[in-house]
Amino acid sequence: MSKKVKKNEPVQSNEPDYVKPVFGFVFKKKNYTWMIIGLAVIALGFILMIGGGSDDPSVFNPEIFSWRRIRLAPALVIIGFGIQVYAILLDPDK
Repeated sequence: MSKKVKKNEPVQSNEPDYVKPVFGFVFKKKNYTWMIIGLAVIALGFILMIGGGSDDPSVFNPEIFSWRRIRLAPALVIIGFGIQVYAILLDPDK
């Protein structure tokens, strides 16, 4: 037989109390600073890849195979992604 509860009597429960969710940013300022630096390096790499084309499609422009587009720009993009990984794994409290 179940126990009768009066109107104003609190009900006892084994369930945990409601925990209010905490809102905030996932990372701290140091992490976001490194993320912005990484994004800037990636953007610089893509900007350096721009160009080298020709206005006339029947004319070959050897500038498309320059050292800047073949070596430097992809290296900057990869370095930028490395900075992003570092920013995510960085513990700003140390």
